[in-house]
Amino acid sequence: MNKTNITLKQGMIALVITVAALIVGFGLPSWQFLITVALAKGLVALGVVLLLRSGLASFGQGLYYCIGAYGVGMAMNYLDWREAVILLPFAAACAALLAWVLGFLLARYRDIFFAMLSLALSMIMYGLLVRNPSLGGSDGFNVHAPSFMWGAFAETLSRPGVFVLTVVLVGFVLWAMQGFLRSRAGRLGPAIKDNEIRVEYLGASAYRNIHLSYVLAAALAGLGGALSSLSIGHVDPELAFWTTSGEFIFIAVLGGTRNAYAPFLGALSLELIRTLAYQYAPNTWQIVMGVSMLALIVFLPGGLISILNRRNAAATSNDSSSPTGARS
Repeated sequence: MNKTNITLKQGMIALVITVAALIVGFGLPSWQFLITVALAKGLVALGVVLLLRSGLASFGQGLYYCIGAYGVGMAMNYLDWREAVILLPFAAACAALLAWVLGFLLARYRDIFFAMLSLALSMIMYGLLVRNPSLGGSDGFNVHAPSFMWGAFAETLSRPGVFVLTVVLVGFVLWAMQGFLRSRAGRLGPAIKDNEIRVEYLGASAYRNIHLSYVLAAALAGLGGALSSLSIGHVDPELAFWTTSGEFIFIAVLGGTRNAYAPFLGALSLELIRTLAYQYAPNTWQIVMGVSMLALIVFLPGGLISILNRRNAAATSNDSSSPTGARS
């Protein structure tokens, strides 16, 4: 299968997922908020997957999630920007720019040193926001509803509008990131994880590739933070706290790291289990959620996406073993 056919196939898969999400959202309106938040977190987890594929665990993606959310809120309050078409790229660009600067330092480190440095940077941001009364301190501040296409559709984007915007954007990101994972830069990640020295001997730069992955992961986190702030309507320093970053790591592990779809499957599963546990076991929902997550990790160490991979592998095996003809 050539590259064009693969690109078209991935585009069709992304389109089907987008349409299916829209149908579910409008068929079950009460689920729109859950799906929106889950997809926003899935964007951040997708960035975590990019780094995990290179053998790096970032415990500081909450930094860029927070940058994206606060970037949207501050642009609305201080620059009087209301247009979602401008706010979302602005949030992603702010996160990517900061990651580009910090990446010159972080891309030099590996293993626990990378994890701890990323965590330290995120906690520095948390401390700065908590002690900044002009941004609401520990309480944060509210984010107003944006407009879309300069009021061509509506003066302000309602919650269903934010839902549609999020689903469509995620569909596009899925298609684009699947293409990136199949590109030379995307394939270098697992190679760096396996043997970084061999990658250098082959003429590729592990440092540059990790720097690129770090910037892309930050841009995805910034976009996720922006969408989350528009959906929730509020931002606070907890977005940069270590528990938030840990949740993104958990989502990435829960979904798997094989492709771009896995983090969103993990995010939707986590939000669904959390919601149902809180609804039906309000006094012990943390225990129910913890046991459910533990069971998933123990019995599906490759992540939820491994279920689909097993089915595909079984189907391929059956096709290859079936007789194509018989001799007379």
